[in-house]
Amino acid sequence: MNNILQLKGRFEKRKNDSRFGAPKLPKNQKVSSKHMLELKQQLEIVKEYWTRNRDIEGALVSVHYTRVVAKTNRLRNLLGDTGKKPIDSVRGAKFVTGKDASGSLIHKHVFTHYVQISAIERAISNLEKVADIINLDYKGVITSKDTETIGKEKPYKYDKKIKKTNFIAVILDAFYVEKFAIDMRSEEVTEDTIVTIYRTDVDTKELLRRFGIDVLENRIIDETTLLLNPGQMQTLYRKAPYLISMSVTDFTRINLEHDFEREDFQSQGDDLIPKPSTEPTVGVIDTQFDERVYFHEWVEYKNMLPEEITLDKKDFYHGTAVTSIIVDGPKGNPKLDDGCGRFRVRHFGVATQGGFSSFAVLRSIREIVANNQDIKVWNLSLGSPESVKENFISPEGAELDRIQREYDVIFVVAGTNTPDGRAHPEMKVGSPADSLNALVVNSVNMKGESASYTRKGPVLSFFHKPDISYYGGDGKKRDTQIAVCIDDLGAAYRTGTSFAAPWITRKLAYLIHVMGLNRETAKALLIDSAAKWSGNGRISDTLGYGVVPQRIEDILHTENDEIKFFITGTTEDYEIYNYNLPVPVIDGKHPFYARAVMSYFPPCDRNQGVDYTSTEMDLHFGRVQPNGKIKAIDDNKQSEEGQILYEEDARNIYRKWDNIKRICEKVKTRAVPRKAYESGMWGISILTKDRVTTKEKKNLQFGLVITLKEMKGKNRIDEFMKNCMAHGWLVNRIDVENQVDIYTLAEEEIEFE
Repeated sequence: MNNILQLKGRFEKRKNDSRFGAPKLPKNQKVSSKHMLELKQQLEIVKEYWTRNRDIEGALVSVHYTRVVAKTNRLRNLLGDTGKKPIDSVRGAKFVTGKDASGSLIHKHVFTHYVQISAIERAISNLEKVADIINLDYKGVITSKDTETIGKEKPYKYDKKIKKTNFIAVILDAFYVEKFAIDMRSEEVTEDTIVTIYRTDVDTKELLRRFGIDVLENRIIDETTLLLNPGQMQTLYRKAPYLISMSVTDFTRINLEHDFEREDFQSQGDDLIPKPSTEPTVGVIDTQFDERVYFHEWVEYKNMLPEEITLDKKDFYHGTAVTSIIVDGPKGNPKLDDGCGRFRVRHFGVATQGGFSSFAVLRSIREIVANNQDIKVWNLSLGSPESVKENFISPEGAELDRIQREYDVIFVVAGTNTPDGRAHPEMKVGSPADSLNALVVNSVNMKGESASYTRKGPVLSFFHKPDISYYGGDGKKRDTQIAVCIDDLGAAYRTGTSFAAPWITRKLAYLIHVMGLNRETAKALLIDSAAKWSGNGRISDTLGYGVVPQRIEDILHTENDEIKFFITGTTEDYEIYNYNLPVPVIDGKHPFYARAVMSYFPPCDRNQGVDYTSTEMDLHFGRVQPNGKIKAIDDNKQSEEGQILYEEDARNIYRKWDNIKRICEKVKTRAVPRKAYESGMWGISILTKDRVTTKEKKNLQFGLVITLKEMKGKNRIDEFMKNCMAHGWLVNRIDVENQVDIYTLAEEEIEFE
């Protein structure tokens, strides 16, 4: 077995110096004046509505596009307020299902803008002017060739009527826009609801007060998200349905597994577990913890519920079971011994067995993490029985993503079970398993197959969840279940994603605390270990990237014919790159297959709906060609000039806007070594793009794990290491035993005389 390597080297950086050509319609496309006038008429209806309804001072307008559109193809002119671009007024985004010109079902983008009525009037005027010009000069239809010619025209003859740039921009807007409308929501509500309203110029509390809804300060999550009772929600639906961006029921029940047989493994007295020492501390947020268990000295417990809430013995079962796996899981499950040892736990009880308020838990989690910033890995095995929504992330998922960015932590989240424990093949995961930055874990049986109670992704119609899977048991026989400790009476045998997640929490905590990896690299390493050499295709909606290996050494080592290394860094500009990676050359060729996984934690904005992630890292990895470009192993050319790729295809093929990038060559029966170009080098390029340009751009950290597999089974790691050092890389062989010794020494308390 080869150890994994850490490579440290310098990445060069480059600003985005590419210049877009003159805007024009896509090749062989056209726009009619009839469509322009239809859009104008729709905006006139929108204007008339908001002229009569002045409660929000501005106007909400939904723009329905003809397909999923890239940022560059969204409104350029229409709905632009004075001194602002149309993109500045976006308040939400969702997908709807529609048909393309051939009749095939496709996703279509819908963006909701908040603008002043003057912006609508300006759009109406510009549409009318452009339609008139098309009727006069182009017989009612303008083509891509016409727009190309106009772009070169000097002088442009309609300059006094509408500037040339605006003329072209309106044509492009009309081409991509299907219609304008005011979207209204309506729903029957019988329980407290967490609702998000569109951001306007009016303070949320003041705005709702205009409709007779008074909201207490302690029921507000952020400037647009708050908790309303059923009566308040019905009032909002009746008086201002256009304001509601998204809503979810607040009350969540925990679907716990029934009790199984017991086995007394606590009769061995005080020798059952040693005293805690320098072991890493993991955070658990769950139901309560029973302090009578044999490992109680390993756990700091705090009940976060109000004192007046009376607790039943069942309120302690779930949380205690989860924590028992993290502290001492291999004791009751020797077949799942992962080699990670034991962990201390700081356990926070935020719920009871009967259920909990998502709103209350949201507030508790932020407080808990803020007050325990020494903890970097958190386990959250609570989840909703309701499926996540397709067009927006849950308040719980969004809050976890915010917390992870603000406090540099990572959550391991259970993928949630079906409510009745039976198979529901189409049932989506429940919140907060839609947290994008969290590591979401689904369950498999002891054979590595999806458990019967498994739920599926994707979330937000696009993002892969779960990330990975692990053993959570299935069936009614003891040897098919997970042994946990729930009280002082001994072992209980249970199944569920709640008991798969803690095993991954153990591995993640080991990688971060003991091995000293950052969260980005640790996450990438776990995903890479699960995916192995599986193809680039669509990952499983139930298994994620696959089942993580049981033993920690199988994650930190690789086969003798493989070279695995990781690189960490931060994005400091539009592109960072290194074209100096010396993959061994044999007889003028590289006899290697290659794969790579990159992980990063992008800023996210729940108000943007399906366009949730704000930053994209585009990974290019492969041989450096004589022209200085990288021949990417996945043939990624989406950032090259002249390449035309629909946004939906870029998302599906290259995972554009996803926070996990994985590319992998197919291992074939007949191995054909790759030609080594003149330099013999491989390169890494990471391009960073933002949905919205901001002045306060922050660098993002990434973790990149790369694996090279020798086609003829030879071990070339020493040659690779020597070549890397000769080309300026610092190479560190990750030795597990040495890292454990270093961690132990670093955690020892020194007593000064």
